[in-house]
Amino acid sequence: MLLPLSHQDTYYRHNEAYAEFLAQWDAGFYAKYTDALRPARTGGRSLDVGCGVGQVVGRLTADGIEAHGVEISEPNVARALQVCPRVQWYDGRRLPYPDGYFDAVGTLNVLEHVDEPEAFLAELVRVAAPEARVVVSSPNFLRVIGPGYHPRMKGLGQRWRNLRGLLARRRRLRADPDGVRFERMTPIVREPFQPDDDATVATNGLEMAFFLERLGCEVERVECTDRVVPALAEWLLNATPLKWAMFNAFVVARRRGGAANSVMP
Repeated sequence: MLLPLSHQDTYYRHNEAYAEFLAQWDAGFYAKYTDALRPARTGGRSLDVGCGVGQVVGRLTADGIEAHGVEISEPNVARALQVCPRVQWYDGRRLPYPDGYFDAVGTLNVLEHVDEPEAFLAELVRVAAPEARVVVSSPNFLRVIGPGYHPRMKGLGQRWRNLRGLLARRRRLRADPDGVRFERMTPIVREPFQPDDDATVATNGLEMAFFLERLGCEVERVECTDRVVPALAEWLLNATPLKWAMFNAFVVARRRGGAANSVMP
């Protein structure tokens, strides 16, 4: 995961509990994201930003794909290197790759933890080649429907505020696109380790899709399901505008030709 430098050094960079937690999830949990990260062309490269202990890059590597991963957690890197040789630590800011290097770039449950989410998305697009797939998946902190595990998702009053917030964001995207920024949140840090409580960004599918488009991508789909579910359930959950108010935000886009745009004025 990616956090402001001061916090990542003290909370994530050497956090063995974080690595232990991620190791509990099997590859099936990541299957939808893994499939989306497969390059369209034979011999293509994939990058998983915030690769955890390597479930995704390990699966892609086993399938013959040149998968790369970066992480800010040193214990995660050590574990991920056991299943993929192309994993490295990075500083959580600039990705250590040249422009347009990958045919698929993705990040799962990372965006909500970054210090500068707009710049983070710009980095994903920068290292994506023209026509490359860009996949961004994060919790929907503005959910109105479905179970909640974070204070921003719990209670009727908060869910009513989330609905109003979604509608207000929709209006602002149209009226003042240059002024749009992700809402920042105060992280909740507690012991024992509890992932996602320390989220710093109120991620949601509406703004994630908006910023990817501003960065020169064509958004192909936005879904509220981040893992494999039966096909009928997948269709029903994502067939109406209610998807913007439920569960998660799973955005798949494709970078257009040319250089990435800047979202900053």
